[in-house]
Amino acid sequence: MYLLGLDIGSSSVKAALVEVGVNNQSWVVQSPESEMKILSPKIGWAEQQPEAWWENVCLATRRLLHQSKVDPADIKGIGISYQMHGLVIVDDHLEVLRPSIIWCDGRAVEIGNQAFDRIGHKNCLSRLLNAPGNFTASKLKWVQENETAVYDRIYKMMLPGDYIAMKLTGSLFTTPSGLSEGILWDFNDNRPADLILDHFTIDQKLIPEITSSFSQQGILTKHAAQSTGLVEGTPVTYRAGDQPNNALSLNVLEPGEVAASGGTSGVVYGVVDKPVFDQHSRVNGFAHVNHTAENPKIGILLCINGAGIQYAWVRQKMGLPGISYSEMESYAADIPIGSDQLRMLPFGNGAERMLGNKNVGARALNLQFNRHSRAHFYRAALEGIAYSFVYGVNILKEMGLTVEVMRVGNDNLFRSNIFSKTISNLVDCRIEMIETTGAIGAAKAAGVAAGIFSTIKEAVGGIEVIKIYEPNDTTGNYQKHYRLWETDLLNVLSR
Repeated sequence: MYLLGLDIGSSSVKAALVEVGVNNQSWVVQSPESEMKILSPKIGWAEQQPEAWWENVCLATRRLLHQSKVDPADIKGIGISYQMHGLVIVDDHLEVLRPSIIWCDGRAVEIGNQAFDRIGHKNCLSRLLNAPGNFTASKLKWVQENETAVYDRIYKMMLPGDYIAMKLTGSLFTTPSGLSEGILWDFNDNRPADLILDHFTIDQKLIPEITSSFSQQGILTKHAAQSTGLVEGTPVTYRAGDQPNNALSLNVLEPGEVAASGGTSGVVYGVVDKPVFDQHSRVNGFAHVNHTAENPKIGILLCINGAGIQYAWVRQKMGLPGISYSEMESYAADIPIGSDQLRMLPFGNGAERMLGNKNVGARALNLQFNRHSRAHFYRAALEGIAYSFVYGVNILKEMGLTVEVMRVGNDNLFRSNIFSKTISNLVDCRIEMIETTGAIGAAKAAGVAAGIFSTIKEAVGGIEVIKIYEPNDTTGNYQKHYRLWETDLLNVLSR
């Protein structure tokens, strides 16, 4: 018996098969092998063709079946993870009307800002948990204002995962978790948000029928089965945005549990048991995959634009030719905590939401030509990124988040001992490194509504912890150097 997970990213589509039972074997493939194209008709715009996602779902699934030799009839459920905040619109023939406006597109910023002011900050934050910002609702309003002929033909608006589920099943559904990530969910009324729909003059009939993240969401059509190599009638039983799904993949479902990743950007995602918001909109709150009105579970999302991209820059510009990240780690390990007073701010990848949307840039401070070497830069870069994570986690703590355990994947900055130990000691939490992926998590989650697992915890509870970091700072060195870094940051922000 097997479960299939699909992870629809902006770079590629990943597909995973997970065996249910004694062996728990899994296979993962991606398509395309190079990155999918992002269209940018104007500066600050970012679009993708939804049909390209579907094409790569079909290619990845067929390749997965070929490599695994699994009989498609043995696949009992399909789960979908997808890039958040995108907008897909279709006509009454379920044909896409324009390219998807994806998560990193900035055209609707001012629309969201105006709505925040006119609806009222307190009203938005208390009911939506967020400012309208540059999220899906604001993007749909942009289409209404700028592409009237297209807008008038809309039958339904969807998030990227809703579109893939539609292509698989022919059925149109969305979820409270999905609507909340689009800033279209009212947590007070537990329904689509009239205050944002009315303000934007968007008819609620454009929103698909609502179902739970864990539910029978349709079965594969004959056409979808032929396109993917799967069996007609296979049920789709789960969907969620990539960050909530990543948290689920890491078994982060309850208060006190936090998921984190350190790729090009950094993400910290924690769970609280009541609707909360940040007065300064430095972080975002969404309905987690296991949220219900009766038993609230809110995922608090912190995003740091300047993270792994800084370390990659240091490697490219300051590393010896051909140096690997593991070699950089070895050099950096010979440098003491605090990098002999060399400190780096990693915020060189655009405006940072957690810093009030200021673009402070990346900086190296206290550089001494007769003392600091490449190795000092390697360590200072890792420490600076780790400090930015800690700064963000402290914002989450102000909102009532507790951090007892932080779970991370085995494919990003957390593979660095220096990086992980710095965070563990400053946050005073255990960090568990897990061997999993978003596609594997989506596959396991599909087993809940498919009736294979009785609970979500059962579905994801068997994850393998391959490494643990425990806080062990008895000297206060980490705290001392973090406070110096934080003082540097606050001085820059005050200018």
